[in-house]
Amino acid sequence: MGALISMEMISVALRTLRHRKAAFAGAFVALFCAAALVCACGMLLDTGLRGSVAPERYAGAPVIVTGDQFVHQTVRKSEEKTKTKAKQLSEQAWVPASLADRLRRVPGVARVVTEVSFPAYVAGRRFQGHGWESAALTPYTLRTGRAPKAEGEVVVEAASGLSVGARVPVWTAAGSRTYQVTGVTAQDLPSQDTLFFATAEARRMAGRAGQVGAIGVFPGVDVSGVLKGALAYTGDERGAAEFLGAEKARVKLISLGGALGGTALLVAILVVVGTFALSIQQRQREIALLRAVAATPRQVRGMLGGEALLVGVVAGTLGSAAGVGLGFWLRSRFVALGAMPENLRLVVSPFPMLAALGAAVLAAWAAAHLSARRAVRIRPVEALGEAELPAARVPVGRLVAGLLCAAGGVVLTLVLSALTTEAASSPLTLLTALVWTVAVSLLGPVIARTATALLGVPLRAARTAGYLAGAGLRATSKRLASVVTPLSLMVAMTCTILFVQTTMGHAAQEQATAGTRAEHVLGPHVPSGTAAAVRGLPGVEAVTEVLRTSVRVGLDKYGAQAVTADGLGRTMDLDVVAGSLDRLDDGSVAVSRTAAERLGVSAGAKLRLTLGDGTPAELRVVAIYSRGLGFGDLTLSHTLVAGHVDDPLGTVLVAAPSVTRADLERAAPGVGVLDRAQAVEAGAANAEVNYVAMGLIIAFTAIAVVNTIAMSTSSRSRELALLRLVGTTRRQVLRMLSLETLVAVGIAVALGTGIALVTLAAFSTGMTGSVVPHIPPLTYLAVIAAAAALALLATALPARLVLSRRPVELIGARD
Repeated sequence: MGALISMEMISVALRTLRHRKAAFAGAFVALFCAAALVCACGMLLDTGLRGSVAPERYAGAPVIVTGDQFVHQTVRKSEEKTKTKAKQLSEQAWVPASLADRLRRVPGVARVVTEVSFPAYVAGRRFQGHGWESAALTPYTLRTGRAPKAEGEVVVEAASGLSVGARVPVWTAAGSRTYQVTGVTAQDLPSQDTLFFATAEARRMAGRAGQVGAIGVFPGVDVSGVLKGALAYTGDERGAAEFLGAEKARVKLISLGGALGGTALLVAILVVVGTFALSIQQRQREIALLRAVAATPRQVRGMLGGEALLVGVVAGTLGSAAGVGLGFWLRSRFVALGAMPENLRLVVSPFPMLAALGAAVLAAWAAAHLSARRAVRIRPVEALGEAELPAARVPVGRLVAGLLCAAGGVVLTLVLSALTTEAASSPLTLLTALVWTVAVSLLGPVIARTATALLGVPLRAARTAGYLAGAGLRATSKRLASVVTPLSLMVAMTCTILFVQTTMGHAAQEQATAGTRAEHVLGPHVPSGTAAAVRGLPGVEAVTEVLRTSVRVGLDKYGAQAVTADGLGRTMDLDVVAGSLDRLDDGSVAVSRTAAERLGVSAGAKLRLTLGDGTPAELRVVAIYSRGLGFGDLTLSHTLVAGHVDDPLGTVLVAAPSVTRADLERAAPGVGVLDRAQAVEAGAANAEVNYVAMGLIIAFTAIAVVNTIAMSTSSRSRELALLRLVGTTRRQVLRMLSLETLVAVGIAVALGTGIALVTLAAFSTGMTGSVVPHIPPLTYLAVIAAAAALALLATALPARLVLSRRPVELIGARD
């Protein structure tokens, strides 16, 4: 790149930029936004790779020992080489309480403190319950009162607003009970609410006989020699042991930052190439004159490269600085949505900024180089002729590239239709839509010429504005193509991002609606004794307790539900296609049809899996069912799973057609009671995190649309002035431009919708088994209306600005 751009050419580029500010404003905006996006995504990725969480509850213990939170698998790559991979568990892994005794015998260890943790609910608000023995891990001290000693006593944090003597109703997996406050701590933890119970009471409520969640070791000595199946953490590593969600968030940030950053970069390159192509197209006369006065192709290429370099450096520098602010905004949204813990610090380093700057400069230079290839290669006489009358023929290389991209789109579409996991299909979905959009971009002049030939007849039949619009579109199909590309990209990406979520959500909701037979659902956190109380009500036919978790088969993660089998057929219909759920017990599992195909199992087969807390299990497959999207890929026994999840308080399905909601509310005071429709709606997946992340791509394409159309309209000042001089009124000119824009919108909507439909149909086929995606009509119309409104606004504003000047001034103006 440096060999092509001499200092002389950079000097020429500086003078050119000074006199053609408007022409380069569009390229600057596109590169600025691209750099900001890449920098923000880079910060998310960097945080996922290097972010850390400072300990809170474990801040006072030099060493924390917990269970291994990962499931491991050794993969043999060759005869001599093996590789061990690890994936995080979904629940906390506990360790034997006897490990504390072994740690006490380690030389140098002065004190060992054990801890049990369990969820405790007070008026619907979740607290983390512990035994008072673990207060030393922080350390907590008492501001008033005393430590809990008996079963009915509790210590609360200062922020609770409670005082000694207050009575607090608490729900746990062991049941509900009212506790008396005996003490208030002097400390509060910023990101968690805590209750302390008597040590024996806490262990009873945790329900993990002979196990503890963590062990603190004082002072910080090496204890690795006595650890089997457990890990020791020191320093900031203690934060990872304390906040299990932080590690999950880091993994999510790596995948999200990588996917979003890669998509942003591809979209940016497509947008920037289109912007530079339009800019160079507007300067064909200038480039032709330079060639005519003996400027060599190398010199012209160097001038254009110098301009691109300067614009890229300035836009990339400012954009990467803005990207830091965008990264903090994204983090705040993810924290608010619960996808990222508050205390996972955002990593701020120069690497994302440098990467964004490099990406902007490289994209600018490559875009200028690609866009100027024909302009600097053809002979000066041909260049002058094309400046006055653009060539009708599309270069053969562009046609071949467009057809190759279309072929790539076909291949990606076929691959996408065969993928059955969301983790694999989601990145490929956006890539498929992008490849199809690139194909449309490359074949744009051909598509535009064909479309204008078809639409020209009704336009010419219209009045003056329609006749002028038809003639203008016919003469400048290349300019129309440059406007259609970002518009079709916006429609395609917006529809794909929005309707991937609606397709999955609708399929899951349909299955949940069809499969839920219970008239009432209690939840979301129901104490264990409530189900037994409801079973005793007159008119109750069946009660099913349900827990949600995830398990791993090998390293692959599967969503699972755990249910009580008694009366299951009356409350839930999984649409069993093989085997029977009547035989579901602690040694068996039912598997969805999609998961069974992926795992290669059938009814009667054995399935080895790892429960949420790392406990291995070998279960017999007793049934295959079709409603995996609505109820989870695996269905297990409630008694098998309840002892291996962090929160064993789940929902309760009640089949009782003659029992009213009021009857259930009296039998289960304080527990929410929903009917079937409300329960299905409440259980719908929340896609807000994906909308926030991918919404940036949509916003970027919207800016590109406004940018490109505004550039295209502003460059036509001489044309519009001539129309005014020959008698066309200002209103007729504006109507002509609006008609041209509406034609571009119509073509773009057709192309973008086609791209989205092909992509969504492939996604839906793989994920839901149906070729028809779910597209809410009002949402789709809103997307089209937004695209049309943006396009008309981007046309009207610069056009009114141009027409506000006298025609003679416009004809004499250089830019």
